[in-house]
Amino acid sequence: MTLVEQARNILVDAQTSFAGHPDKASLDGALERLDGPLRVAIAGKVKAGKSTLLNALVGERLAPTDTGECTKIVTWYRDGHTYQVMMHPVDGSAPMQARFHRDEGAIEVDLQGREAMSIERLEVTWPSSGLRKLTLIDTPGVDSLTDGIANRAFEFLDPEDRGTAADAVLYLMKHIHSSDLRLLEAFHDDSVAEPNPVNAVAVLSRADEIGAGRLDSMSSARRIAKRYGQDGRMKRLVQVVVPVAGLLAETAETLTEWEFKALRQLADAPPKELEPYLLSADRFVDARPETPLTSLEREQLLGRFGLFGIRLSLALLRRNVVESSVELADELVSRSGLVELQTLLTTLFVDRADVLKARSALLAVERLCTDNPDHPASRDLLLSIERVMAGAHPFNELSTLAAVRSGFIKAKDDDLQALERILGSSGTAPWQRLSIDEATPPDDIRTAAIAELGRWQRLAENPFTTHDLVTAARVAIRTLEAMITDSVPA
Repeated sequence: MTLVEQARNILVDAQTSFAGHPDKASLDGALERLDGPLRVAIAGKVKAGKSTLLNALVGERLAPTDTGECTKIVTWYRDGHTYQVMMHPVDGSAPMQARFHRDEGAIEVDLQGREAMSIERLEVTWPSSGLRKLTLIDTPGVDSLTDGIANRAFEFLDPEDRGTAADAVLYLMKHIHSSDLRLLEAFHDDSVAEPNPVNAVAVLSRADEIGAGRLDSMSSARRIAKRYGQDGRMKRLVQVVVPVAGLLAETAETLTEWEFKALRQLADAPPKELEPYLLSADRFVDARPETPLTSLEREQLLGRFGLFGIRLSLALLRRNVVESSVELADELVSRSGLVELQTLLTTLFVDRADVLKARSALLAVERLCTDNPDHPASRDLLLSIERVMAGAHPFNELSTLAAVRSGFIKAKDDDLQALERILGSSGTAPWQRLSIDEATPPDDIRTAAIAELGRWQRLAENPFTTHDLVTAARVAIRTLEAMITDSVPA
């Protein structure tokens, strides 16, 4: 029986046992959640680029990126057959369909005179291939100056008094700030699993601005992201820190033919004449009248590309690296860091979707039982959860990975890095766990797995190995044995 099936059975038992209970609705939602796509929340401070990154991931400009009323509301973006926006009031009254229109690509929702604080969430249903495997949830900025808005992201992600609706989170940050750490800690504060970094990724947002828009800005951002990822506080809370130039990624995914032609005009101008105007945004917009394009057109390009995107596009066009809008879009997407993030989402979230969703489902049941300890079914349901947790190897991998990344398990750096990798820190495919080439033949993968298995068996049998490391090694051994017998058959 799969992990999802076990979680479903426990949910159904809980629904039957708690029939008529006022909190049973939470179980109904958990069951629906188990059958749907993985839910990934995008969080961060005001102007961190959350909506921009969401649009880049969807491949379409849906989320508004200004500071309008809708950005103060938690907004869900789901795949569906129809175009629809539903408003869910805070008072628990029935959701209602909202009128909307698209303004320059983004969806503008008519709140019908309601205050943003009176609406718990908006649910946008939109036919999109980018939303088929992941439901994306845009959250308000955690440091908003507006009363109540600043707490909305915390209230959404903090499972203290109710289960968080997100299975995983992308957290956008520029620096390691105390408010960033608090929100990530709140997201992991549950009892089904100890604070676990496997369902959180930090994004070094607006990465192109780190190097002041220079052509080597992304290289600088990658070095900073790597340093942040090695910080002990971050390792305990996130799987990895990845840099992304969100604005460039969004623009590349939605590049228009006019924008390509406008950039082509700029690229055809003598570089020595244009370069002085690329030193700042104001200079670029207010360039001399003989500079290609009008001031309004240059301002429009700046809003879409930023200085880094314009400089990079001009360099690619002048060097004949690209010759069409399609080629330019592909190159900009590649250089924005979006491809790396999408790969991480697949390997760390989508490929682990069943584990993360089962974990969320079991957490919903556990919370209900904990809140109602005197209910006749609570004890048996908690025992069922405990049996699933103890017998499900994917959960053992997650808890061991959390212990390694939090510093609880002590060992040589090489052993810890290898242990993290085997437990799936870089992805759950055999070649990722073994750190070998994806095109490696199955027999060679099996040989590598056997060699790795021997290493961990020797470590586990060494009398000088600490008890905690032995326990972790045995989890790795089981992973490798399953890889040999199931994933890579002889």
